[in-house]
Amino acid sequence: MTPRPAADLDNYRAIADAIATLFFPHAEVVLHDLRTQKIDHIANNISKRAVGDDAALEDMLDDAGDARNIGPYEKLNWDGQKIRSVSSVLRDAGGKPVALLCINLNISLFESARQALDLFLSANKLIPQPDALFRDDWQERINTFLHAWLRQRQLGLNLLTREHKRELVEALHAEGAFKGKSAANYVANVLNMGRATVYKHLKEIKGEG
Repeated sequence: MTPRPAADLDNYRAIADAIATLFFPHAEVVLHDLRTQKIDHIANNISKRAVGDDAALEDMLDDAGDARNIGPYEKLNWDGQKIRSVSSVLRDAGGKPVALLCINLNISLFESARQALDLFLSANKLIPQPDALFRDDWQERINTFLHAWLRQRQLGLNLLTREHKRELVEALHAEGAFKGKSAANYVANVLNMGRATVYKHLKEIKGEG
């Protein structure tokens, strides 16, 4: 006869289900009842264990100490995939450990994704910018100067005030950025300004000279 589930662990079963649902299909959550030394609940079973299996956690009753969370630590699943786990010691009102909630996250997919990204983003096969293509690339020079200017002031393009934009147009002019035939239009688009405003600032700058 299957033992009746312990009512005092019902809230933890709901938490286990919620965590497994949020991280589905990558996370399994296992609730161990330390009093019966049995697995009480499994949400999103990826380890091929079963409710009622031995928990084999007898030592936790004596060795838990004041621990609340154990991990994260890594282990190997039945299919050879890598699992990263963290376990929470659940206690009764008297502070005695009564259950262990284990979250097991399959990280194999994430490791494969990281390896693919590392390969895709590898700089090993990059060559320096070809002079023939970039010698007269005024857009590249504007982009480089613009983002260096923003970094120095810890600003983002979407945070620029009208005064910031005026200062930036002045700084770009001082760098000779507007020698390109369509540079003013390009700067207006990048800074989300009207072209007339850019031309107005340029006229003011030249008038000051």
